Amino acid sequence: MTLVLHYVNPNGQVVERFIGIKHVASTTTLSLKAIIDNVFSGHGLSIFRLRGQSYDGASNMRVEFKGLKSLIMKENECAYYIHCFAHQLQLALVALVKNHVDVQSLFNIVANVVDIVGASPKHRYILRDKQAMVVFEALKSDELSNGRGLNQDTNLKRSNDTRWGSHYGTLISIITMFPSLIDVLEIIADDGSTSEQRCEAKMDHLILWICALMLSFQN
Repeated sequence: MTLVLHYVNPNGQVVERFIGIKHVASTTTLSLKAIIDNVFSGHGLSIFRLRGQSYDGASNMRVEFKGLKSLIMKENECAYYIHCFAHQLQLALVALVKNHVDVQSLFNIVANVVDIVGASPKHRYILRDKQAMVVFEALKSDELSNGRGLNQDTNLKRSNDTRWGSHYGTLISIITMFPSLIDVLEIIADDGSTSEQRCEAKMDHLILWICALMLSFQN
């Protein structure tokens, strides 16, 4: 759970400050409220001076009678709830993109690739091992820099419709692991557990290669 404060400083400027990330073992409204109370207490803050609260659209946050917003407003009626504008923008962007056929088709293919490779621990291990070998060879030939925090294990990232930035992360992981991903799709196309899985892997393999060729011609 990430906590951020907005306040107005003595100069009349709106200031935003990140104050912490807390591990959430339970997402019940009572547990979330207890975390907020602890954070406020630790920083010498009072819930009674709160004038607003903003979250995403999760039901445990916004539900009218038992949500987190309601628990806080029972203590402080001035802590009005506003749906997070950044989250609203994410939802609007995703809805807009889904109306664009080419973009939606791209992410349908991406989601299918992630599902096929990520559904099996065996396939994930093969992908990880092949990518580790690619990184090792690149380090030997000085194609990659070595150092602390670099060249860590990379996995295929699954995108989330309510977090548009996650789509970017998914594309970056596919680009980074492209040769290894192609190898794994070839393995699944030959040795997949079902004919449907083998067919999908073969089709995705072909599509990714076509995309790579088109990009190379454009460059």
